[in-house]
Amino acid sequence: MIVITAPTGQIGGRLLNTLLEEAPTRGEELRVIVRDPGKLPDAVRDRVDVVTGSHGDAAVVDRAFAGADAVFWLVPPAPPRAPSLDAAYSGFTGAAAKAFTAHGVGHVVGVSALGRGTPLAGRAGHVTASLAMDDLIASTGVAYRALANPTFMDNLLQQVASIRDHGVFTGTVAAGRKAPLAATRDIAAAAARLLLDRSWTGTGEVPVLGPEDLSANDVARVMSEVLGRPVRYERQSLGDLRATLTGHGFGDAVVEGYVDMMRSKDNGLDDGVRRTPHHPSPTTFRAWCEEVLKPEVQA
Repeated sequence: MIVITAPTGQIGGRLLNTLLEEAPTRGEELRVIVRDPGKLPDAVRDRVDVVTGSHGDAAVVDRAFAGADAVFWLVPPAPPRAPSLDAAYSGFTGAAAKAFTAHGVGHVVGVSALGRGTPLAGRAGHVTASLAMDDLIASTGVAYRALANPTFMDNLLQQVASIRDHGVFTGTVAAGRKAPLAATRDIAAAAARLLLDRSWTGTGEVPVLGPEDLSANDVARVMSEVLGRPVRYERQSLGDLRATLTGHGFGDAVVEGYVDMMRSKDNGLDDGVRRTPHHPSPTTFRAWCEEVLKPEVQA
């Protein structure tokens, strides 16, 4: 039995579709934890066991993890008014960590971030909190793999209107700084491989780096070529980022967490892992633009 959290999100939804194709041939049953089962397609609901509720709720995970061999763990975005990032990550995960032990769950795959082992990891906001969550899960004794991710290509979908209407996307990193970018579909594929072949033991990280490092200028160039129109990058100051997030109702803990994370990324937080063939993440940014961004911009 494989349990999937966040099955209607960008990563969890793709993972669920992959497992629905492959798990039956391996004799694997699937269970999902979802707040609103109505968000699952009818064809999916008929093929999985559904536990309704939040995976931060002790009673919910106690039901969901009974008889589970493996769990895909993804915490939801930090609530805008979260009292602390520790509460949003490790606090949310606390009940699940106890349930892993209580139900003898053998393997857990979690969505996390790059940065462990770098001097910046201790002051990187949301990344620091995510790494602490990994440590909490690992402390339970389960075999654990943290998917160590950089910035998602898919985050650009939040700026589709600006890209379409003004030919502009924004960020806070220097325009020429190269860093890895990952597509969420590659993250889901990495999770599927680990959940279906549970021959691994112990704890560790699996980097999902994408096939190349790109700068914001590189991203602008590729988008311009794919969309057939000029797209440029405008760098936003960290002060502007802080003001924007505050204006959208985010509390101090979450705002400062984003600011600290983006400052650390601009200083090289994502640079510490070398790309190897052992952890494939094949989607190029150009392919992602062709297949994902372009249809959204043209919609």
